[in-house]
Amino acid sequence: QVHLVESGGGLVQPGGSLRLTCAASGNILSINAMAWYRQGPGKQRELVAATSSGGSNYADSVKGRFTISRDYAKNTVYLQMNSLKPEDTAVYYCNADAYERGSSWPEVYWGQGTQVTVSS
Repeated sequence: QVHLVESGGGLVQPGGSLRLTCAASGNILSINAMAWYRQGPGKQRELVAATSSGGSNYADSVKGRFTISRDYAKNTVYLQMNSLKPEDTAVYYCNADAYERGSSWPEVYWGQGTQVTVSS
């Protein structure tokens, strides 16, 4: 099994910054890609940013404000969020496409989510 644990969420004023961290642990052989999704109140879950050996991509709504980065040695992915807006309020979920040791195909794993609230 692979476990993802997010941290770093909280309450921040508009224009502020937060850094989310997601650490993967468990029976990991390798991780292909890691990503951040979010689900706002009454909304569907959406992709925020993703990163793999091929590069990174972002939702249009966060381009220029959010940066995804990854520490391959630590199996950890980060999301630096700057210039936060009230519409960024959501539960942010970490996602990983990973191989477990002994498995022939990758599976998708999710963290439990961390709340980000942008409000004055």
